[in-house]
Amino acid sequence: MLSNRFIAKNFVRYCSYKPIKRVNLSSLPKKAYVEKKLKEFNLEKVLRSKIEVTGPLTVASYMKEILTNPSSGYYMSRDVFGLHGDFITSPEISQIFGELVAAWCLIEYQKIGSPKPLQIIELGPGRGTLIQDILRVCSRLKIIPPENISIHLVELSPYLSKMQAQSLCYTSTEFDKQEDMSFYRIGETLSGSKVYWHHRIENVPKEFSIILAHEFFDALPVHKLQKEGNIWKEILVDIDPADPNKFRFISSRNETPISKLYSIMCPDEKRSHVEVSPDTDFILKHIAERIEEFGGFGLIMDYGYFGDKGDTFRAFKQHKLHDPLVDPGTADLTADVDFLNMKNILEANNRLITFGPIEQGEFLNRMGAKERLEVLLKNCDEGQKEALKSGYDMIANPEKMGSRFKFLSLFPYVLKDHLTKYPVNGF
Repeated sequence: MLSNRFIAKNFVRYCSYKPIKRVNLSSLPKKAYVEKKLKEFNLEKVLRSKIEVTGPLTVASYMKEILTNPSSGYYMSRDVFGLHGDFITSPEISQIFGELVAAWCLIEYQKIGSPKPLQIIELGPGRGTLIQDILRVCSRLKIIPPENISIHLVELSPYLSKMQAQSLCYTSTEFDKQEDMSFYRIGETLSGSKVYWHHRIENVPKEFSIILAHEFFDALPVHKLQKEGNIWKEILVDIDPADPNKFRFISSRNETPISKLYSIMCPDEKRSHVEVSPDTDFILKHIAERIEEFGGFGLIMDYGYFGDKGDTFRAFKQHKLHDPLVDPGTADLTADVDFLNMKNILEANNRLITFGPIEQGEFLNRMGAKERLEVLLKNCDEGQKEALKSGYDMIANPEKMGSRFKFLSLFPYVLKDHLTKYPVNGF
């Protein structure tokens, strides 16, 4: 049996060829147009009106309204990624990231028998860069015919779904009425793979699937809880009485449904401040049930901690920290994910077995990132060489994104003995 390290290194050597160029997305709405639309719809006024009518908002409600309000939510009407956005992701920085994730998927897929057809599900695909890199590697290596691969993107934003369609498909169709449909857009890649867009993962067909989530869970709403004496109180967002044009954080007067439930579920909690995401828990339970019943495996890639933090809610604007209560709707809101909680949910009732979390840089280098960089450097000019080197350094260096981001893999529990004999690559 060949070692995992040998397999991974040879995958990345055969992956390619030359550095690739990203698709031109110039036909999408311009920044000035988006800013004009935001001014026309005053999200801050909507939030203030809600508070005046129903009282202070939970941080989860505040976060959800800002990120996904249909009219002017942060993700709903603009390109927030890249140098001109508010943050940049690893797939955008270096093609090496997506190619190695693709190699990992294909290696693990072959190890469990290459079942067909194959669904690849990505949660929150951003610009579509990661899945684009994965499809390119699949096409190059020819391990599975493209007509046997279907892509399922779980995306709420009509703006981003259009961007993804331009990146991935030579043609796509969006449907206005979706009452009887599980998807709202369908397209096809040049190689012949069908691409579907869904609002929820529950709408994706129940079949063998590879499930990917890159910087998805950090954007899901969180409730912030704070312990006062022996009682858990919830942090809420209220209008500042000293200045009605501003918001402020307050502590709930009494227990809330979430804080009361947390005190029952976690009576021995030592931290004084925690963040709870019911949406995260619900999706993870669905993933565990789906993989256990219909087969597949998954990879979660995000920044987070292991049960030891609790006050991570923050905002980013133009790549800098920003007050989350100032100019709502103009900055990204995020909270670190709790990988310990993730593992506990996924492994409950022996549905799944998980490996990790492991630091991003360690995973990439175990998968052959350095060797992949060497291959690419042989086929480019000096300008491209510098970009490739700096990109690799950014995603793999432990002083940069290499330690900040973590990888968690998940497989059906029934594969435990098999994966003990043939360990999961990169972990």
